[in-house]
Amino acid sequence: MARLNVNPTRMELSNLKDRLSLASRGHKLLKDKQDELMRRFITLIRQNNELRIEVEEKLSKAMQSFAMAKSLVHENFIEELMAVPTQSVNLNIDQKNIMSVRVPQMHFQYDDNAGDPKDLSYGYLNSNGELDLTFEYLVEVMPDMLELAEIEKTCQLMADEIEKTRRRVNALEFMTIPQLEETIYFIQMKLDEAERASITRLMKVKDMG
Repeated sequence: MARLNVNPTRMELSNLKDRLSLASRGHKLLKDKQDELMRRFITLIRQNNELRIEVEEKLSKAMQSFAMAKSLVHENFIEELMAVPTQSVNLNIDQKNIMSVRVPQMHFQYDDNAGDPKDLSYGYLNSNGELDLTFEYLVEVMPDMLELAEIEKTCQLMADEIEKTRRRVNALEFMTIPQLEETIYFIQMKLDEAERASITRLMKVKDMG
């Protein structure tokens, strides 16, 4: 490890020791942050996998019901049913802070005057039970899909932060701190050598006197 190019003086030695102390504290804090980020990241990955399985199962049920409904209901009726939404829905996105990482918080905002989003406002004359189930499955799965999107985006942002933190930890651990230690050792050796030389000169002067 190449040492820093500095003058071997006591003042420089003191400055380097201060820098080493600061770098060591920074390394510990960053390492603790990295460990905590990893712990939370692993927890989120598990939640993501479990929720993805649930969402895929619900979507599969919805598609199966829809396929059955299309075979029993005239396609024009289904297109007409889908043409005009029965209520408006807004997606609100806030942010929260996790270990200095700003991650999204998402939730739906339904029209206050529209009633329960699970209430299906269409006539039952041309309908059937499979179509009803399709809408029920889709309404039920939407919050789960939103939560899944939130978790996946959070995982992505946390993975980026973990990588940045890892690079900073490694830079301190394998470059900055060793360089400082090597330079401090070199300066200390130079100062000790100069002190021994000075003592030797004083002793020779004393002997000559």
